[in-house]
Amino acid sequence: MPFINRILIIVLLNSVCAFFAHADTFTVSEIKLEGLQRLPDGTLLNYLPIAVGDPIDDDQVTYAVSELYKTGFFADVRFFRENDTLIVRVKERPSIANVEFSGNSDIDDDALKDALLDIGVTRGQIYNRSLLEKLTLELERVYFSQGKYGVKLTTEVTELDQNRVDINITISEGQVALIKHINIVGNDVYDDDILLDELQSGVPSSLAVFSSIDDYSKPKLNADLETIRSYYLDRGYIRFNIESTQVSITPNKQDIYITINVVEGDRYKISSSDLTGEMVVNRQTMKSQIMTRQGMYFSRSLMTASKKRLENQMGRIGYAFSEVKISPVIDDEKKKVALTYHVIPGEKVYVRRINIFGNDSTQDQVFRREMRLMEGSILASDLLERSKIRIQRLPYVETVNIDTVPVPGSNNQVDLTVSLEEKLAGSFNIGAGFSQTQGLLFNVGLTQENLFGTGKRLSLNVNTDRANTIYSAAYTNPYYTLDGISRTVSASYRQRDAAEQDINNFQTDSGDVNVSYGVPLSEFNTVSLGYGYSQINITPSTINPSLDVTKFLVSHDGQSLYRSLTINASFSHDTRNRTVFASTGTQHTIGVNMTIPGSDLEYYKATFITNNYFPVTSATTMLLRGNLAYGGGYGNTSELPFFERYFAGGIRTVRGYDSNSLGPRDPLTGLPIGGNMRVTGGADYIFPIPFIEKPPTSVRLSAFVDVGNVFLDNFNTFDAPLGTNGFQADQLRSSYGLSLVWISPIGPLRFSYAKTINSVPGDRLRSFQFSIGSFF
Repeated sequence: MPFINRILIIVLLNSVCAFFAHADTFTVSEIKLEGLQRLPDGTLLNYLPIAVGDPIDDDQVTYAVSELYKTGFFADVRFFRENDTLIVRVKERPSIANVEFSGNSDIDDDALKDALLDIGVTRGQIYNRSLLEKLTLELERVYFSQGKYGVKLTTEVTELDQNRVDINITISEGQVALIKHINIVGNDVYDDDILLDELQSGVPSSLAVFSSIDDYSKPKLNADLETIRSYYLDRGYIRFNIESTQVSITPNKQDIYITINVVEGDRYKISSSDLTGEMVVNRQTMKSQIMTRQGMYFSRSLMTASKKRLENQMGRIGYAFSEVKISPVIDDEKKKVALTYHVIPGEKVYVRRINIFGNDSTQDQVFRREMRLMEGSILASDLLERSKIRIQRLPYVETVNIDTVPVPGSNNQVDLTVSLEEKLAGSFNIGAGFSQTQGLLFNVGLTQENLFGTGKRLSLNVNTDRANTIYSAAYTNPYYTLDGISRTVSASYRQRDAAEQDINNFQTDSGDVNVSYGVPLSEFNTVSLGYGYSQINITPSTINPSLDVTKFLVSHDGQSLYRSLTINASFSHDTRNRTVFASTGTQHTIGVNMTIPGSDLEYYKATFITNNYFPVTSATTMLLRGNLAYGGGYGNTSELPFFERYFAGGIRTVRGYDSNSLGPRDPLTGLPIGGNMRVTGGADYIFPIPFIEKPPTSVRLSAFVDVGNVFLDNFNTFDAPLGTNGFQADQLRSSYGLSLVWISPIGPLRFSYAKTINSVPGDRLRSFQFSIGSFF
C-alpha cells in the first residue's frame, strides 16, 4: 500500500477514535465549530455531510472526515462529542499572501503571474506542498517555451501571521538555447534553402553578429511551421502536411537541433469558384471580389482574402455579421479543387447608441463629429473603420478602439463603444537649445491642440536664434461651420539677418496677417482658400553687400518697403492613418500662393508635395517622398523676389550637405543665393528602436536616401558649366544615412548622420546634423 494512503488512514482512524472512544450512536442536537480563522462557518457547514437532527455512527463520521479533508482547506480534522453536541475541531491550511519573483529579466513579473493564474495559483489560494511543485513545473514550462532550458528555480516559503505564507521564487534564467541546425525531411519540390529563408528561426551567417534568428522558442517554431504550411498551401499543395517535428537538445542544454518531416503531396488547380447563397449585393459585384479563378493553382491566402472581401462588401451596406462559408471539393484523381463560397448575410445591423470612454479632457461632441456613423444608422463596416482613423488622426489622441457590442434581446442592433487614450494636448515651454544652422535658440511658447476640450487649436510663440526673431500667433477652429469647414487666423512678425544663415547678405523686417478656410470635398480631399496682408522692409548690408540684393533694389528705384495683398489656394488628398508618424496611406498637396495685381510686388509660388507610406512589416514602413516648388514674377515684377527664393541642403531637405548651401552662389561673396525652383525627394525605411520590447511611439528611426537641389532661371547652379541655366538633372545632389526624430516635450528633435553620394569639390558638407529646441 502506498505510503501516503497509509498516512491518510491513520489520520482518519485517529479522528474517528477521538470521537468514538466508548461512544454509542446518537442524534446530533447541536454542532460546534472550533479552529476556523479565515473560512466562514457556513463554508465548513456546507461541506460537512452531517446536519442537526441526523443520527450518526462511526461510518458517517469516517465519511465526514474524509469529505472535509478532500476540500483541501484543512491540515487536521477532529470530531468530538459532548453529550448530544457534535464538536468539529479543524486546523486550516495557510493561504498565499503573495508570490514574489527575483532574478527574472527576460520574462516580467506580470507574465509569470499570468502563467500561474492559469493553473489557479494566486493570492488567497490555499497553500500546500503539492501546489508548490505544480507552481515550479508551470514556471519551468514557461521558460522552456522560450528556449531557456537551463533555467533554475529556488523557492522559499515564509510563514506570516494570520496563517498566511509568502512564496519567494529566485530565478536563474540562464541562456537561450541556440539552434544549430534545422533539417527538413520529405521536401522534393522546394529545397531546404528556399524554405529556410521563409522562417524566423535558423542559423545566422558569420557576419550577423547581433542576429537572434538562432534563439529557440516554441512559439517561434510553431509560427515557422505555419509559415511552411502556408508556403505550400498558397502554391497549390492542398494535401500538404507536417507529419512530425522533433526538437533535440544537447546534454548541456545549450544547442538545439530541429527536424521537420513533411509530406508535400500533389499540386492542385482550381476547377471552379462558385458563389451561392442570398445576394444582398449585386451578384456581379460580389463575383468580382473573388480572387480565386478557374485554372489557377489553389491558394489558401487568396481563398481567405476572397472570403474577407465578400464579407466586407456586405458589411458596407449594414450586414455587419455576415458570414461566408467555403466548401472545397477535392478531386484527387484529376488534381482539381472546386470552391464554393456560400454567402449568409444575416440581418442588417443598426447602431443603437455610441458610448465614448476615456475622454477625460475632451468634450464628447469633438469625437462624435469625427464619427461617420450616427445613432440609428446602419452599421457600415467601411464607415466604422473610417471613424476610427479620423479619431486616431486627432493630435490629442494616443490610441482608439471601437467595439461593437450586441444589444441584449435584439438580433439587429449594436452599441458602439469608443475607448480612447488621450495624450498631452497642450504645452507651455520656456527653453533654450542649440542648432548647427541657427546657433543658440530661445523660445517661449504656448500651444494647445485641444483648447478647453473643444478640439480648437491655439499657439503663441516667440522664437529667437542668431538669424531670426519671430513672434507668431495662430488660432484654428476645425469646425468653423457644422459641415466641417475649418478656419485659421494667424499673424507673425519676423526680423531676419540672412547673412547669419550663410546665404545672401541682407536684413529684413516683415509681418503678415492671414485668414484661411479648409473646405472638405470628401473624406480624403480638401480645398483650402485664404487671403492675407504682408509687408517687408529690406536693408542691404553695408559691408560686402550681395550683388543680387543690390540689383533688386536698383531695379525698384531704391524702394525698401513693400506691401502686398496675398491669396492662396491648395488641394490636398490625404489618406494617412495618422498625421504624425503615419505608417500607411498617401498625402498629395498642390498649392499656389500669390500677391494680387496692384501689390508693390507681383509674384507667385507653386508647390507640389507628395508622401507615400507603404507598410513593409507590422512595425516598419517605407516612405517615398517628393517636393517640387517653383516661383516667378508677373506684371510689374520680372522675377521671384530674392527674399522669397527656395533653399536646399540640411537636415530637412538634402542631409549630408550644409544647410542652405546648395544651388547658385553669389559671384562676389560666394554665398548661396537660392533659386526659384526647388526639387527634392527621397526614400525612408522607418523602423522602431531595436532591442526594446515596447519602443516608444514618440521616437522614429529611419534609413534614408535624399536627392535634390535648387535652380535659378538665367543663372547657373554651382559647379554647372556657364550658360546652363535653370533645372539640370545632373546637378541633383544625393546622400544616404540614418535619422532619428523624437517628438519631445520641447518640440521635435532631429538627428541625422549622412554620407554624400555625388558631392563635388566646393560643396559644403556636414555628415552629422542636428536640431534641438528648434521650431518646425
